[in-house]
Amino acid sequence: MKLNVLSPCHPKKTERRPSPTDRDLSRIEAAYDAVAGDYAREFRGEHEKKPMDQEMLGRFAKAIGGEGPVLDLGCGPGQTSGYLHGLGLKVMGMDLSGKAIAEAGKAHPDIEFRKGDMLELDLPDSSVAGIVSFYAIVHFSPAQVETAFREICRVLRPGGRLLLTFHIGDETIHLEEYLGHRIDVDFMFFATGFISRALQHAGLEVTEIIERDPYPGVEYQSRRAYVWARKAEE
Repeated sequence: MKLNVLSPCHPKKTERRPSPTDRDLSRIEAAYDAVAGDYAREFRGEHEKKPMDQEMLGRFAKAIGGEGPVLDLGCGPGQTSGYLHGLGLKVMGMDLSGKAIAEAGKAHPDIEFRKGDMLELDLPDSSVAGIVSFYAIVHFSPAQVETAFREICRVLRPGGRLLLTFHIGDETIHLEEYLGHRIDVDFMFFATGFISRALQHAGLEVTEIIERDPYPGVEYQSRRAYVWARKAEE
Protein backbone atom coordinates (compact mmCIF):
# COMPACT_ATOMS: atom_id res chain seq x y z
CA MET A 1 0.00 0.00 0.00
CA LYS A 2 1.03 3.66 -0.13
CA LEU A 3 2.40 6.20 2.32
CA ASN A 4 -0.74 8.15 1.40
CA VAL A 5 -2.11 6.59 4.57
CA LEU A 6 -0.65 9.80 5.99
CA SER A 7 -3.17 12.63 5.75
CA PRO A 8 -2.30 16.25 4.92
CA CYS A 9 -2.40 16.85 8.69
CA HIS A 10 0.77 16.12 10.58
CA PRO A 11 0.71 12.79 12.43
CA LYS A 12 2.65 12.11 15.58
CA LYS A 13 6.38 12.12 14.92
CA THR A 14 8.94 10.17 16.90
CA GLU A 15 12.68 10.08 17.13
CA ARG A 16 14.28 7.78 14.60
CA ARG A 17 13.64 4.23 15.75
CA PRO A 18 15.64 1.10 15.09
CA SER A 19 14.93 -0.30 11.64
CA PRO A 20 12.14 -2.88 11.47
CA THR A 21 13.18 -6.50 11.82
CA ASP A 22 13.84 -8.12 8.47
CA ARG A 23 10.99 -10.32 7.29
CA ASP A 24 8.72 -9.38 10.23
CA LEU A 25 5.94 -7.68 8.28
CA SER A 26 2.92 -9.00 10.17
CA ARG A 27 2.38 -5.68 11.98
CA ILE A 28 2.27 -3.83 8.67
CA GLU A 29 -0.11 -6.34 7.14
CA ALA A 30 -2.44 -6.04 10.14
CA ALA A 31 -2.49 -2.25 9.92
CA TYR A 32 -3.43 -2.19 6.26
CA ASP A 33 -5.98 -4.95 6.70
CA ALA A 34 -7.62 -2.77 9.37
CA VAL A 35 -7.93 0.34 7.19
CA ALA A 36 -8.44 -1.31 3.78
CA GLY A 37 -12.12 -0.49 3.24
CA ASP A 38 -11.94 3.12 4.40
CA TYR A 39 -8.64 3.64 2.60
CA ALA A 40 -10.16 2.42 -0.67
CA ARG A 41 -12.97 4.96 -0.38
CA GLU A 42 -10.64 7.78 0.66
CA PHE A 43 -8.18 7.38 -2.21
CA ARG A 44 -10.43 6.36 -5.09
CA GLY A 45 -9.42 8.57 -8.03
CA GLU A 46 -6.29 9.76 -6.22
CA HIS A 47 -4.23 10.40 -9.35
CA GLU A 48 -6.79 12.81 -10.77
CA LYS A 49 -5.70 15.26 -8.06
CA LYS A 50 -1.99 14.94 -8.85
CA PRO A 51 -0.87 16.21 -12.27
CA MET A 52 2.69 14.93 -11.91
CA ASP A 53 1.43 11.42 -11.13
CA GLN A 54 -0.64 11.54 -14.31
CA GLU A 55 2.32 12.73 -16.35
CA MET A 56 4.65 10.04 -14.99
CA LEU A 57 2.13 7.22 -15.40
CA GLY A 58 1.38 8.40 -18.93
CA ARG A 59 5.08 8.34 -19.74
CA PHE A 60 5.36 4.87 -18.26
CA ALA A 61 2.48 3.57 -20.38
CA LYS A 62 4.01 5.07 -23.51
CA ALA A 63 7.43 3.56 -22.72
CA ILE A 64 5.94 0.09 -22.22
CA GLY A 65 3.78 0.35 -25.34
CA GLY A 66 2.27 -2.97 -26.35
CA GLU A 67 4.61 -4.99 -24.16
CA GLY A 68 3.40 -6.56 -20.95
CA PRO A 69 2.55 -7.49 -18.38
CA VAL A 70 3.38 -4.76 -15.88
CA LEU A 71 3.36 -5.09 -12.10
CA ASP A 72 1.98 -2.56 -9.61
CA LEU A 73 3.90 -3.32 -6.41
CA GLY A 74 2.24 -2.21 -3.18
CA CYS A 75 -0.98 -1.69 -5.11
CA GLY A 76 -3.26 -1.24 -2.09
CA PRO A 77 -6.88 -0.98 -3.25
CA GLY A 78 -5.79 -0.68 -6.87
CA GLN A 79 -5.99 3.01 -7.78
CA THR A 80 -2.68 2.97 -9.67
CA SER A 81 -3.42 -0.40 -11.28
CA GLY A 82 -6.76 0.95 -12.46
CA TYR A 83 -5.15 4.09 -13.87
CA LEU A 84 -2.60 2.05 -15.84
CA HIS A 85 -5.31 -0.32 -17.06
CA GLY A 86 -7.19 2.73 -18.35
CA LEU A 87 -4.07 3.67 -20.33
CA GLY A 88 -4.19 0.31 -22.11
CA LEU A 89 -1.63 -1.70 -20.12
CA LYS A 90 -2.01 -5.30 -18.98
CA VAL A 91 -1.51 -4.88 -15.23
CA MET A 92 -1.18 -7.18 -12.25
CA GLY A 93 -1.38 -5.63 -8.77
CA MET A 94 0.38 -7.07 -5.73
CA ASP A 95 0.13 -6.09 -2.07
CA LEU A 96 0.97 -7.54 1.35
CA SER A 97 -2.56 -6.89 2.63
CA GLY A 98 -5.15 -9.49 1.67
CA LYS A 99 -8.01 -7.15 2.54
CA ALA A 100 -6.55 -4.41 0.35
CA ILE A 101 -6.33 -6.93 -2.49
CA ALA A 102 -9.99 -7.80 -1.94
CA GLU A 103 -10.93 -4.11 -2.21
CA ALA A 104 -8.86 -3.80 -5.37
CA GLY A 105 -10.61 -6.77 -6.95
CA LYS A 106 -14.05 -5.31 -6.19
CA ALA A 107 -13.13 -1.93 -7.68
CA HIS A 108 -11.30 -3.32 -10.73
CA PRO A 109 -12.69 -6.77 -11.63
CA ASP A 110 -10.87 -6.81 -14.98
CA ILE A 111 -7.42 -6.65 -13.34
CA GLU A 112 -5.54 -9.51 -11.70
CA PHE A 113 -4.56 -8.85 -8.08
CA ARG A 114 -2.39 -11.09 -5.96
CA LYS A 115 -1.29 -11.10 -2.33
CA GLY A 116 2.48 -11.03 -2.16
CA ASP A 117 5.65 -9.82 -0.50
CA MET A 118 7.92 -7.58 -2.54
CA LEU A 119 10.90 -8.80 -0.53
CA GLU A 120 10.33 -12.26 -2.01
CA LEU A 121 8.30 -11.99 -5.20
CA ASP A 122 6.48 -15.14 -6.25
CA LEU A 123 7.21 -14.50 -9.92
CA PRO A 124 9.63 -16.07 -12.41
CA ASP A 125 12.84 -14.37 -13.46
CA SER A 126 12.49 -11.86 -16.32
CA SER A 127 8.69 -12.18 -16.36
CA VAL A 128 7.43 -8.56 -16.44
CA ALA A 129 8.01 -5.71 -18.87
CA GLY A 130 7.68 -2.95 -16.29
CA ILE A 131 7.07 -2.24 -12.62
CA VAL A 132 5.40 0.71 -10.93
CA SER A 133 5.88 1.07 -7.18
CA PHE A 134 4.29 4.14 -5.60
CA TYR A 135 5.39 4.68 -1.97
CA ALA A 136 5.64 0.92 -1.37
CA ILE A 137 9.08 0.93 0.31
CA VAL A 138 8.05 3.18 3.21
CA HIS A 139 8.07 0.46 5.88
CA PHE A 140 11.44 -1.01 4.97
CA SER A 141 14.84 -0.74 6.57
CA PRO A 142 17.67 0.20 4.19
CA ALA A 143 18.62 -3.48 3.98
CA GLN A 144 15.05 -4.40 3.07
CA VAL A 145 14.97 -1.69 0.41
CA GLU A 146 18.04 -3.27 -1.17
CA THR A 147 16.38 -6.71 -1.04
CA ALA A 148 13.25 -5.34 -2.72
CA PHE A 149 15.31 -3.74 -5.48
CA ARG A 150 17.15 -7.02 -6.14
CA GLU A 151 13.79 -8.77 -6.48
CA ILE A 152 12.56 -6.05 -8.84
CA CYS A 153 15.66 -6.47 -10.98
CA ARG A 154 15.23 -10.26 -10.99
CA VAL A 155 11.64 -10.25 -12.29
CA LEU A 156 12.11 -7.45 -14.84
CA ARG A 157 12.86 -8.50 -18.38
CA PRO A 158 16.06 -7.19 -19.96
CA GLY A 159 15.26 -3.64 -20.95
CA GLY A 160 12.35 -3.56 -18.50
CA ARG A 161 11.47 -0.29 -16.79
CA LEU A 162 10.81 0.76 -13.21
CA LEU A 163 8.94 3.84 -12.00
CA LEU A 164 9.44 4.24 -8.25
CA THR A 165 8.20 6.95 -5.90
CA PHE A 166 9.11 7.74 -2.30
CA HIS A 167 9.20 10.53 0.26
CA ILE A 168 12.48 12.41 0.53
CA GLY A 169 14.08 12.86 3.93
CA ASP A 170 15.75 11.10 6.84
CA GLU A 171 12.93 10.91 9.37
CA THR A 172 10.70 8.18 10.72
CA ILE A 173 7.03 8.88 11.41
CA HIS A 174 4.98 6.70 13.72
CA LEU A 175 1.22 6.45 13.23
CA GLU A 176 -1.12 5.00 15.86
CA GLU A 177 -4.52 5.88 14.35
CA TYR A 178 -5.91 6.42 10.89
CA LEU A 179 -9.45 6.71 9.54
CA GLY A 180 -10.80 5.74 12.95
CA HIS A 181 -8.70 2.57 13.23
CA ARG A 182 -5.96 1.79 15.70
CA ILE A 183 -2.73 0.91 13.90
CA ASP A 184 0.95 0.67 14.79
CA VAL A 185 3.26 1.46 11.88
CA ASP A 186 6.43 3.39 11.15
CA PHE A 187 7.01 5.20 7.85
CA MET A 188 10.53 5.70 6.57
CA PHE A 189 11.75 8.60 4.44
CA PHE A 190 14.86 8.14 2.29
CA ALA A 191 17.59 10.27 0.77
CA THR A 192 17.58 10.33 -3.02
CA GLY A 193 21.26 9.40 -3.12
CA PHE A 194 20.67 6.25 -1.08
CA ILE A 195 17.81 5.11 -3.33
CA SER A 196 19.87 5.76 -6.47
CA ARG A 197 22.85 3.80 -5.13
CA ALA A 198 20.67 0.92 -3.93
CA LEU A 199 19.04 0.60 -7.36
CA GLN A 200 22.42 0.56 -9.05
CA HIS A 201 23.78 -2.02 -6.62
CA ALA A 202 20.77 -4.19 -7.41
CA GLY A 203 21.65 -4.13 -11.11
CA LEU A 204 19.36 -1.36 -12.36
CA GLU A 205 20.41 1.74 -14.30
CA VAL A 206 18.91 4.95 -12.92
CA THR A 207 17.96 7.06 -15.93
CA GLU A 208 16.12 10.00 -14.36
CA ILE A 209 15.13 11.42 -10.97
CA ILE A 210 12.40 14.04 -10.69
CA GLU A 211 11.58 15.78 -7.41
CA ARG A 212 8.51 17.83 -6.59
CA ASP A 213 6.95 19.72 -3.73
CA PRO A 214 3.72 18.34 -2.26
CA TYR A 215 0.31 19.43 -3.48
CA PRO A 216 -1.23 21.58 -0.70
CA GLY A 217 -4.36 20.13 0.85
CA VAL A 218 -4.16 16.98 -1.25
CA GLU A 219 -1.44 14.87 0.35
CA TYR A 220 0.99 14.74 3.24
CA GLN A 221 3.32 17.73 2.96
CA SER A 222 6.60 16.01 2.17
CA ARG A 223 8.85 16.40 -0.84
CA ARG A 224 8.45 13.56 -3.36
CA ALA A 225 10.74 11.78 -5.82
CA TYR A 226 9.95 9.87 -9.01
CA VAL A 227 12.81 7.60 -10.03
CA TRP A 228 13.07 6.01 -13.47
CA ALA A 229 15.32 2.96 -13.84
CA ARG A 230 15.78 0.14 -16.31
CA LYS A 231 17.32 -3.31 -16.45
CA ALA A 232 20.15 -3.62 -18.93
CA GLU A 233 19.62 -5.49 -22.17
CA GLU A 234 21.37 -8.85 -22.31
